[in-house]
Amino acid sequence: MKAHPLPFLGLPAEQSDLETAKVVVVPYGYEGGVSYGKGAGAAPQAILEASQYIELYDEVLDEEPFRIGIATIDVPTIPDEPPRMLDMLESVTSELLDQGKFVALVGGDHSITTGYVRALARQNDRFGVLQLDAHADLRDSYEDSPLSHACVMARIRELTPHTLQVGIRSMSAEEARLVKDDSLALCTMHHFRKGAFNLETALARLPQRLFITVDVDVFDWSVIASTGTPEPGGMLWDEAMDLLEAVFRTKEIIGFDVVELAHRDSDPNSTFATAKLIYKMIGMRFASR
Repeated sequence: MKAHPLPFLGLPAEQSDLETAKVVVVPYGYEGGVSYGKGAGAAPQAILEASQYIELYDEVLDEEPFRIGIATIDVPTIPDEPPRMLDMLESVTSELLDQGKFVALVGGDHSITTGYVRALARQNDRFGVLQLDAHADLRDSYEDSPLSHACVMARIRELTPHTLQVGIRSMSAEEARLVKDDSLALCTMHHFRKGAFNLETALARLPQRLFITVDVDVFDWSVIASTGTPEPGGMLWDEAMDLLEAVFRTKEIIGFDVVELAHRDSDPNSTFATAKLIYKMIGMRFASR
């Protein structure tokens, strides 16, 4: 694997060396699975550029998380065909996991997540997936594609039945029926804000090993506005940080991805917030306390 010419956070060689780094950032700018707004393909490069300006000290953790080593790889040309795209991502992440690396996947649209989860399923007999998202993504097929970003949780549930979906505020009637009929663990943003959701109880029902997939449209537009399928009424920054801190404190997080930023030159704030989110999550995962 080749190092990216613009490493996440702009770290020097001693902190971004692939051999010694604990974390590997995988930029994967695929957007063939989108159904509305474009821009996800350009997001990983924009996030890497924005990350150059992030303060390396985390005032909440009182640490500099980058010191664990964060490498960034330069992914080869991504195939246009969804099955081949997923195969390539599964291969890349499997190789890194085999090396004992913690992979932070940066999308790209949400359809890419299946490739990473396939790799995790090869190494873990039992694990769960936490989805933070505005959309349920439980359709079996959308616009004639079972690999659309609108189907990602349906594909993930074929790999593990242990899922928790939080922040949802848009779904079809068919998806809502599926949630009820199969008693899926799903918390709408309405119930989240009404205090009708107990995170501790929900996490206790999941396996100890957990993967987190964050679609940035889970956030309110005041935090991240540029996303391909925006929905009003999302999480504020501190709400999301409190939730994530509880998850990282309670569970063994075996990987995460951050997807669905639709980069626009006119909105540098969304890109910077996404880059900071990734660094915050890495810090939570490897915090000494």
